Amino acid sequence: MDGVDERSLARLLRAALDGDERAYGDFLQETARLVRAWARRRAFGGPDPEDIVQETLLAIHVKRHTWRSDGPVTPWLYAIAKHKLVDALRRQGRHSRIEIGEVEDRLAAEETETVRDWEIGRALETLTPGQRSVVTAISVEGRTIAETARSLDMNETAVRVALHRGLTAIARRFGRD
Repeated sequence: MDGVDERSLARLLRAALDGDERAYGDFLQETARLVRAWARRRAFGGPDPEDIVQETLLAIHVKRHTWRSDGPVTPWLYAIAKHKLVDALRRQGRHSRIEIGEVEDRLAAEETETVRDWEIGRALETLTPGQRSVVTAISVEGRTIAETARSLDMNETAVRVALHRGLTAIARRFGRD
């Protein structure tokens, strides 16, 4: 997410999971800021971005125990936000009407590859093809272990091992042991 310090966010969530209420408040404020920016870019002409933010924060609160403390926070957050956006779009119906004037400036300025996208690509290049497939499916696309196992014709244990090894290799490669 834009300008996020992954280590700081992970530190706040770890402290929150250990019972630090102030850290939890700071984590939720930072998460709300990040998800709000993300939702505004993706929900134009659709559901209210603020609804996506609130639903995402609620889901994070309920599912905070599912975050693996040895893993990155932002892919986990984005996966939750993405699912909440999809849920909202489904509730809205299949065919929403958008006036071209509402989105023409966004269409004209197609997003170019960001530094973050480039960094992710660079990190994925360091992995074996199997690890790259698993890490991409789970950490970038937001799929679950079960979905990834089915799509790659692997068992869930093998997916978990490949994910762990892939993330460990990326951390080692970029100096975060």
